[in-house]
This record gives sequence, C-alpha cells and structure tokens, in this order.
Amino acid sequence: MNKNYYAVIDIGSNTMRLVIYLQEKTGRFHEKENVKAVARLRNHLDSENNLTEEGTEILLKTLHNFSEILASYPLKNFICVATATIRQANNQRELKQLVKNELDWEMRILSGDEEAFYGYLAVVNSTSLTEGITIDIGGGSTEITYFKNRKLVHAYSFSFGTLTLRSYLKSDRSLDENLNYLRQFLLERFESLSWIVDKHVPIIGIGGSARNLAQIDQNQKEYPMAGLHQYQMDESDIIRISEYLTSLSFEQLQKVEGLSKDRADIIIPAIETFRCLYKTVHAEGFILSQKGLRDGLNYQFLFSEQSDMLIPNVLEDSIQELITDYDLNTKQMLHVQFLTRKLFEHLIGERLKGVTKQDWQLLKRASYVFHLGAYIDAESSAQHSFYLLSNRTIDGLMHEDRLKIALIASFKNKTTFKQFIKPYKNWFTKHEQNKYLLLGALLKLTYCFDATKRQVVKDFDVKNHSESVQITLFCNKNYMSESYQSEKQKKHLEKALNKNIILDFVKHN
Repeated sequence: MNKNYYAVIDIGSNTMRLVIYLQEKTGRFHEKENVKAVARLRNHLDSENNLTEEGTEILLKTLHNFSEILASYPLKNFICVATATIRQANNQRELKQLVKNELDWEMRILSGDEEAFYGYLAVVNSTSLTEGITIDIGGGSTEITYFKNRKLVHAYSFSFGTLTLRSYLKSDRSLDENLNYLRQFLLERFESLSWIVDKHVPIIGIGGSARNLAQIDQNQKEYPMAGLHQYQMDESDIIRISEYLTSLSFEQLQKVEGLSKDRADIIIPAIETFRCLYKTVHAEGFILSQKGLRDGLNYQFLFSEQSDMLIPNVLEDSIQELITDYDLNTKQMLHVQFLTRKLFEHLIGERLKGVTKQDWQLLKRASYVFHLGAYIDAESSAQHSFYLLSNRTIDGLMHEDRLKIALIASFKNKTTFKQFIKPYKNWFTKHEQNKYLLLGALLKLTYCFDATKRQVVKDFDVKNHSESVQITLFCNKNYMSESYQSEKQKKHLEKALNKNIILDFVKHN
C-alpha cells in the first residue's frame, strides 16, 4: 500500500525545522519526523541587512542535512518556506538562487500576511474556537490575527521578534527599567491595532515560545494530564511565570523545567509579549496551539482543490479519526446512541440527579468511544480507555472536556471511577462528579442492551415509579446475552439513581 508522505522545511529566524508527515486514511496528517536546528539566522544579518557569509553557510549546511533525511521518504509533496529573516534580508534573491543551485529546491519566502494566515488556518482547523486572536512570535517577527465565525478578519505582521526584543534589555539598566521599557514598547505597538484593543476574546499562542510557557506552567502546577494542544492559562498564570523567570540568573533559567535550553535567553521577551497582548485585548484566556505555520501549509495541501480550506466540524473529524484508529463498530455505536438518547431523555423528563439537556452532547461524544481500550486488551479496557482518552490530543476539545469524556466512556464501576478521577477531584464539584458517574453508568447499561452487537433490542418503554424504574425492552431476536449482561451491570445505574431498575425483555416482531 502506497503511503502519502508530505514534508515541510520551515526556515525561521531562530530555528530551522524539517517535519515529515504521513497522511492517514482519514486524511489527517501525523508527524513521522521532526528535526530541529537552532540556526539563529537573525543574528547573521549585517548592518546592510544582508545575510552574512557565515549565516548563508549555516543555512545551506542545515538544508543539506535535511536533504539526507528526506532521501529516505517517497514524498507526495514537499515545500521549503522561509520567514522573517530571509524575508527581511536584502540579498534574498541570491539566497533563493543558492538554494536552487545546490539543492534544486524552490525556497518560498512567505510574506508577513501569508505567515499570519497559515497560523490562523492551523488554529481554526484544530480547535473548536469560533473567535479569537492568534499570536505567533518568532525570532524576527510577530504575527497577529483576529478571526470571527472561523473566518479571518484581520492580520498583521510586526517586524519584531524574540531576538530583536532581546536587544531592548540593556546591561546598563536595571531589570525593572528594562521590563518597563520593553512593556511600553509592546503596548504601544499592540494598541496601534484598533481591532485587538478591548476585544475580550481568547488569545491563541502559536510556536515554540508559547509552547515553553505552557510547559513551564504545567510543570509548576504538576499538571496531571498529558498534552499541550488546547491547554488554557489565564493572566495570573502568565504574570506568575514572568515574575518567576525574571527572578532567575541566566544559569538558573537554563535549568527551568519545561524551558528549552536554547530559548533561555529569549523567553522573557516572549512572555512579556504575551502579557502585554493579554492586557491590550483584555483576553478571556490564553490557549496554546500545538498547530502552527507548518500545519497551516499542510491544510493547504489537503484542500488544494477547494476554495474553502476549513474543516466543517473539527471535533467530529477528530472523533472519526478515533473510530478509525481503534476499529470501532459504527453500526453498534449508532444503535446504542439511539437507545442512550431515549433513556437520557427519560431522565431529563423525570428531573433526576440534576442532569440537563446540555449534558447530551457530552454523553453523545462519549458514546462514540465507549471502552475503545478494548482494542488493546478487553480485560483492562476501562484502564486503557481512560488513559488513551485523557492523554491523547483530541482536536476540538479543551482539556477539561476531554477528561469528562474519558471518565464517562471508560466507566466500569464506582471504584475505578474514583481511581480515575482522584488526581482531578479539585477540577469538579461533588455534584459534577456524581453526574459524570451517572452518565457513565447509563452508557454502560445501554451498551449491554446490545451486548452481542446484533441490534437485538429495537426499542423500549420506561415507566418511573417512586422507588424503581421499569424498562420493557422489545427484541426481535434471541436476547439471552443481552438480558444476562444487562441484569449483571444494571446495579451501577441503580446506585447512581438510588432506585431499583426492573428489566423486562420481550420478543416483539
């Protein structure tokens, strides 16, 4: 079977990176190789804004190293792009020709607007955010966009980045003087964009500096979940980390957990940039996007024959990927979803345990991936299901929502539920915990209604009594297995509801 490999080389001001992707059956791209070189090309622009001979040598040597890795892959598509430093270099034409002569590659130099657009495209195709402001701070430029209803409204590229901002920190000034000078500069620049001032929307951070900020925050909080994509922070988190990092010496900065050693000298200007943007926007939160420029370029590959490059529903697309990856039974899933919806709506009608109509979306999503861990091992499917769902990035889901789905879709019994939720108990109220346990028990029972995956139970009636719930299930085939499993597992929902459940299976053609 032929595999579709795509490769992107991103020539940035601070780092150069080669990423090779494999296109999966679902159409999505998964990283196979990610090779980074800290080239610091920005430091090799001379007084006339030409990339120096030394800088050119670093550029070409790194690209030759990348070419050796690329030789191992049959590529369907390949693109080499350059951003701020090459864009700002007066000798960019000569550099393009050198790359063409030595490697036979077309080095595409992105404009600031193009760089901003690809960052925006990556964010709206990997989150469920419909409105927000993106920021991608590189070594030599900073791109800002504003999108609403998932459509790009404004974009701007500032000609400053972490390496240029670092020069504002002078050794003959105190730390406070340096920070005040830097903040004043940044606030003035951001306030010049009227379309971001007092916008009261989330900020989405893209790129290595934003990623390091999130990693530091997770380490300081001993964050129990894996993954950075769609991780959320607030202004107090950014201020706390800023104050912590500015209190350290350079040697201490290099040892900070979550901070890449090669970013130790540029992380403070980056965090001050995020802090000043947050203040200008009066943001509703700071969300980390692991998807950025290179992913945006991939979406252009993916939608090359379409005018609209937006995935219609990011979360549905991501769930479909899980269904494919874990070979889940779609026919059973849809049938159980029908049964689950009917029982859920009865609970809503009876106003039991504070369940609301809004909880259906949560239960529906969990029903798609119920006990997917059985793909690994049926006996410990609950443990595998919880681990996979709580630690795998699901585009379109914030971390807390991913955890809710993991708790419901992995439900086995109250004991394991308590084990799974223990590290996260302070995330939810007692009422919320009880609700997720109830929804998990409900889903477990409705899956028992289709224990043999034959859609034996076609429909059912529910009658609610003061101390019991009577369910009459209409079957068109032998229901022995369904009856056995349902009787065995109904106790979990009985405990959650504090009511007896009477099951009556009847043949009904």
